[in-house]
Amino acid sequence: MNMQNLMAQAQKMQRDIQKKKEEIDQTIFTGKSEMVEVEYNGKKEMVSIKITAENLESDDLEILEDMILLASKDAIQKIDQEMETKLGSLGAGLGGLF
Repeated sequence: MNMQNLMAQAQKMQRDIQKKKEEIDQTIFTGKSEMVEVEYNGKKEMVSIKITAENLESDDLEILEDMILLASKDAIQKIDQEMETKLGSLGAGLGGLF
């Protein structure tokens, strides 16, 4: 394999990775827990939070905080899974850069 072919393949792979990364960045991922739903974009930026706690009392505040934390972790885990799904095979060809 000559050097020009190798460079062309590397550039194509780079374009493919960038395209998939942009797709992930624009995707909205939803994380849910019992009373909370959060939405993150693929950049791991929270874009919305919905709390469904009709009968929330002051004693429930700590529980609500835990639910927000769980929902946030759920959304971020989904983003990481999407990154692995879409970029994992490409990253393997780059010697584990991802």
